[in-house]
Amino acid sequence: MQRYSILWADDEIDLLKPHIMFLEQRGYDITPVNNASDAIELCDEKNFDVVFLDEHMPGMSGLEALGIIKNTKPNLPVVMITKNEEEQIMEEAIGSKIADYLIKPLNPSQILLSVKKILDNKRLVIEKTNLSYQQEFQKISLAFQNNLNHEEWADIYKKLVYWELEMDNADNQDMAEVLNMQKAEANANFCKYVIRNYEKWLNDPNTSKPLLSHQLMKRKVLTETGKGLPVFMFVIDNLRFDQWKGIEPILAEYFDVQQEETYYSILPTTTAYARNAIFSGMLPSEMAKTNPELWVSEEDDEGKNNAEADFLEKQIRRNNLNIKFSYHKIKNLEEGRSLVETLQNVYKNDLNVIVYNFVDMLSHARTDMAMIRELAPDESAYRSITKSWFTHSPLLDMFKKLSDLPCKVIITTDHGTIRVKRPFKIIGDKSVNTNLRYKQGKNLSYDGDKVMVATKPEKFFLPKLNVSTSYVFATEDQFFAYPNNYNYYVNFYKDTFQHGGVSLEEVIIPLVTLTPKNAG
Repeated sequence: MQRYSILWADDEIDLLKPHIMFLEQRGYDITPVNNASDAIELCDEKNFDVVFLDEHMPGMSGLEALGIIKNTKPNLPVVMITKNEEEQIMEEAIGSKIADYLIKPLNPSQILLSVKKILDNKRLVIEKTNLSYQQEFQKISLAFQNNLNHEEWADIYKKLVYWELEMDNADNQDMAEVLNMQKAEANANFCKYVIRNYEKWLNDPNTSKPLLSHQLMKRKVLTETGKGLPVFMFVIDNLRFDQWKGIEPILAEYFDVQQEETYYSILPTTTAYARNAIFSGMLPSEMAKTNPELWVSEEDDEGKNNAEADFLEKQIRRNNLNIKFSYHKIKNLEEGRSLVETLQNVYKNDLNVIVYNFVDMLSHARTDMAMIRELAPDESAYRSITKSWFTHSPLLDMFKKLSDLPCKVIITTDHGTIRVKRPFKIIGDKSVNTNLRYKQGKNLSYDGDKVMVATKPEKFFLPKLNVSTSYVFATEDQFFAYPNNYNYYVNFYKDTFQHGGVSLEEVIIPLVTLTPKNAG
């Protein structure tokens, strides 16, 4: 076991010998000094794992020494020890980034706890995380054997995300492989569940079903308007549940989470289908039939989400709501900054919808740019880069502004995304769409049954370009690849983040309601 070295500076160091012996018996090496100057000199000469500094010593004070030590060794943990409980001294020490603050008289357990918190924190957290996950592992695995409903599947996914984040925080790789295997097993079972039930969700009014994309606005957003507070709905494209949990601590400084839910994206889990369904309040074939002037089919080259504001307006009017609303699509940094500057102008509206495209751009950039692929090689890094972007984005600036205003904030997305690992061979003619997670066409050919198939698209409320059109959806972590140029295609797209198919990550997505902490 690693032995740690501690420097302890106190003008009454001789009186602390029982405490020093207590730590030495537990494997710590203690270097005692009786003044701040010697402490500074020793810190320059040797490497210590932690420094104990008495706040009040003759000559140079502990606070003065703290500033000098931190200037030369900013990452060296320093514990301030004092008899003085004045708030000003505490604040000054904390502002100087101390690791802990102890009040005399000291007791051995108090000192040991502080040392372990600083020096053994990582090891202890990893050990506790591993033990806790091992206990949970069996419960989750047994749950797969039951006939889970949509709420229970959402709970399973949330638990898996929780453990992913716990292992991220502990920098814990010991159990990561086991967790990844369990998540893969969960995804396999979840895909079977969706295959068995999706058609019933859309066609049987009496079956138990999750909240779906086309029901989101009417049931969760429009019902919140007209209650005296403006509603701000943020649709962050491609935001997975784990990415939401990554940015939640940042927002917790400004907002209380009033409600954290999930809902299910319709298929295909793409912007063109799922997000249009949100704003229109309709399923894709209904959109194509009712609003052919707004619906853009697969064979059209133009953008498939240019009519969102029109769809939203029609849905509001269809629900007989006399409300003022605005719609904003943020595609780049400047558009984000511009909205921040004019946010006060839209505050008077009953509803403001902001679509933010960054996470979607990140997933596509990761496919196309080698540098992004290096920065985000796996889920943990993908979460990290999303959090880093959010921390420095105009989107966070918007939230900060809103936290000072009486309002209701809803954060959601249209679908998630999954890191694809296994190619699935498929053959189609030139008219087949290019998405890697679902294919639509009339001459689709493939071997195997590890896919979800809609031979009758009308049962899935999907448009048909011709009589023999069918849809095929990739499941779990598969992606479609053509036999031509197969090896190049596979190497290029393997380990990229894609969407359009069936997986926990793509289908089960966040729906969060926030209330500002600082609003008057």
